[in-house]
Amino acid sequence: MQLNIPTILTLVRFALIPAFVVVFYLPYEWSAFASALIFIIAAFTDWLDGFLARVLEQTTRFGAFLDPVADKVMVAIALVLISEHYNSIWVTIPAATMIAREVIISALREWMAELGKRASVAVSWVGKFKTAAQMLALTLLLWRYNDAALYVGYALLYIATALTYWSMFQYILAAKDDLLNSD
Repeated sequence: MQLNIPTILTLVRFALIPAFVVVFYLPYEWSAFASALIFIIAAFTDWLDGFLARVLEQTTRFGAFLDPVADKVMVAIALVLISEHYNSIWVTIPAATMIAREVIISALREWMAELGKRASVAVSWVGKFKTAAQMLALTLLLWRYNDAALYVGYALLYIATALTYWSMFQYILAAKDDLLNSD
């Protein structure tokens, strides 16, 4: 395996995960901002590695596998951290919903790929809006800058949750015939 810039950026994102968790739990006033900043850097590298892979024509099978894994692990950990921090059913239910959706859709995509129909469960615009709302909500809820930012973070968390359900049902509907086929 030859490493290229996009793959190195993905590996950097994996390396940021333990730093993200440690900084989140540091007992300092600046740790909330720093953990949010690490999360933003990880989100930016997610966008940047995909962009560079396309522009530099450096897409690889390893990168195509590793990139979404790094993204899902970072987001799942952020969801667990905010659930633990806020210790509220109003944060935990959306977080659990988003994590469950990722597991369900990942399994569905893998299964559809085995059938040669992965394109029927490709990322939709709803999924992209869900991701944007989710990333912004997580950033605000990690940072905890002030009450206004928290309220916007909560609102975006619920918008992301609604889009999570919407996109999940879209994917399941797209695969419905294959799921219900008794062959």
